[in-house]
Amino acid sequence: MKILLFGTFDRFHPGHAYVLREAMKRGDVTVVVARDANVERIKGRRPRQDERERKAAIEEQYPAVTAILGDATDYLAPVRAVQPDLILLGYDQQLPPGLTEADLNVPVERLFPHEPHKYKSSLRSATRGE
Repeated sequence: MKILLFGTFDRFHPGHAYVLREAMKRGDVTVVVARDANVERIKGRRPRQDERERKAAIEEQYPAVTAILGDATDYLAPVRAVQPDLILLGYDQQLPPGLTEADLNVPVERLFPHEPHKYKSSLRSATRGE
C-alpha cells in the first residue's frame, strides 16, 4: 500500500517520528516536505530550517521513506505523481487553503495525537522563544 504524508517537519521531533512510524506500519511511505514559500504563505512565517534541511532530516532518520519536496504552486501535484492508496494527516493538520479532503480523491485517515502537550510544533517554538 502506498502511503502519502504532507508536512513542514520543521525541527524534527518525537511527534514527527510518531507520524512516520504510524505511516510505515501501513505501507510504503512518501513524505511531501512543504516548500519554504508555501509554509510562509499558509502559516504566516518561514520555517526555522529550510526545505532542504527538513527533507534531509527525514531521509537521514528514515532511509526507507521517500522524501520529496512539494510543488511550489500546485498542492495536488504530489498526489497525482505518487497516486497513493491512503493519505495520513496529523491530528491537527490542516489542508492548504481552498482544498478539502474530497479534492484529494484518495482515502484520508487522521492520526491520533502523540503527546501534543509536549511535541506540538507551535508549543515547542513558543517555549523556546523562537
